[in-house]
Amino acid sequence: MQPLNQPNNSTPLVQPTKSGQPKELAKSNKLANVCYDIRGPVLQRARQMEEEGQRIIKLNIGNPAAFGFEVPEEIQQDVIRNMSKAGGYTDSKGLFEPRKAIMHYTQSKHIQGVTVDDIIIGNGVSELIVMAMQGLLNNGDQVLVPMPDYPLWTAAVTLAGGTARHYLCDEATGWMPDLKDMEAKITANTRGIVVINPNNPTGALYPREILEGIIEIARHHGLVIFADEIYDKVLYDGNTHSSMASLADDILFVTFNGLSKNYRTCGYRAGWMILSGEKKHAKDYIEGLNMLASMRLCANVPGQLAIQTALGGYQSIDDLVSPEGRLRKQRDVAYELLTAIPGVSCTKPAAAMYLFPKLDPEIYPIKDDQQFILDLLLEEKVLLVQGTGFNWPTPDHFRVVFLPNVDDLTEAIHRIAKFLENYRKKHDSKCNSVKDMGVKV
Repeated sequence: MQPLNQPNNSTPLVQPTKSGQPKELAKSNKLANVCYDIRGPVLQRARQMEEEGQRIIKLNIGNPAAFGFEVPEEIQQDVIRNMSKAGGYTDSKGLFEPRKAIMHYTQSKHIQGVTVDDIIIGNGVSELIVMAMQGLLNNGDQVLVPMPDYPLWTAAVTLAGGTARHYLCDEATGWMPDLKDMEAKITANTRGIVVINPNNPTGALYPREILEGIIEIARHHGLVIFADEIYDKVLYDGNTHSSMASLADDILFVTFNGLSKNYRTCGYRAGWMILSGEKKHAKDYIEGLNMLASMRLCANVPGQLAIQTALGGYQSIDDLVSPEGRLRKQRDVAYELLTAIPGVSCTKPAAAMYLFPKLDPEIYPIKDDQQFILDLLLEEKVLLVQGTGFNWPTPDHFRVVFLPNVDDLTEAIHRIAKFLENYRKKHDSKCNSVKDMGVKV
C-alpha cells in the first residue's frame, strides 16, 4: 500500500541538481536594495575579533543598556509584579491601560483629538515603521525620507515596494531640512514625508518654523506625515521639543514613539504609533493598519506593562541630560575631542545620543567609507558606522554614539585621532611622491 502523503510516482518532492545537491537558496529580490549597516558586515568582523579575545570599543549602536544605563527601578518592578498577566494575547492594538496612558501623553504634547482607538502598540517602533509602510505603499509609490536618515526608514519603504526619495538635511544650517529640496523631490507618486525629530544620526532638533514649513508642503500636495519622535525627551541645553502633530489637524499624522531611548528599555520592545489629524479620508489605510496589527496578533505583553508606569512616573531622563548629567557630559566630551582633530568638524547635537562628524575631503580623500571604518576597526579596535550607511551620498561622515562612559569615550576618540593622524601622513606621503614625479595635485 502507498504510504500516506507519498506521491503515486517516485519523483522526489525536492528536485536535486545534476550533482545531486539541493539548489542554492537565494534571498528575495525584494532585499536587493535593502541595507542596515548599523548591524552590517563591519559589525560581523568586530564580532569575530571579540571571539578571538580582542576588546572592541563600540560606538556604533544606540543601546543604552550596553553602557550601564539601567531601566528605572519603578518600571522594572511594575513589570515583575504584573508578569502573571502576561501569559495571553491582548487586543491586537494593545492593552487598554497603556494605550490610555499614551493618549494622555499626546494631550501633554498638545496633539488634539487622539482616542485610545487611534493608538497601536508595537514591538518597538521598528515593527510599526515597517507596518506603516506595508499598509500604505503600492509598487512604484514614493516616500520622502531625510538624508541622512535612520536607515530602517529607507529599508521599510523599499521592502513595501516603494522608493525612498531622500531630501537634504543641510549641514551648513545645523542639519535643518532643506524645504526647497523637499518640494523639488515630490512627484505624482509621492505618498508621504518622513520627519525624524530629534534626528538620528545628526542630533538636530527642528524649530517650529521648519516643522510648519514641512506641514505646508504636505498640505499642498495631500501627503501623510510620518513623525519619528523617539528621542523627544533626550534634549540638551534647555531645548524643548514640538510634536509635529500638535501644529495642524487638517492632514494625517502618523507619530512614532516608545520607551527604548527615553527610558533606556530597548530590550522591552515597547513602542507605539498614533494616528491624528484628518483621518476621514484615510479610513481605508487605517483599516489596513488594523489588519496588519491583527495579523501579528499583538505586541509583547511584558513590554506593554511598562508603558503606563514609564509615562506617569518620575522622568529620570531629565537628570541624565541636565548640565551635570551623564549624557550631557559625554556629549560635551565627545564633541570637544572630535572637533580638536585636524580636518574634523561637527555640529553640536541639541538632542539624541549621536554626533555626525565630517572629514574634510581635502585632508581625508576617502573613496570607500565602509572600508575606512573597517580599517579603523582593524587598526584601533573602535567600531563606528560610516555615513553612507545613513544614506548620506558622499564618503565623508561617520556616526559616533556617545553612550560609553567618559573614560571609554575618551580612549575611543584618542584612538580615532591616532588613526586619522596616520591616515593624513600616508596621504601626505603619497601627495609628495606624486609631486616629486612632476605631477600637479
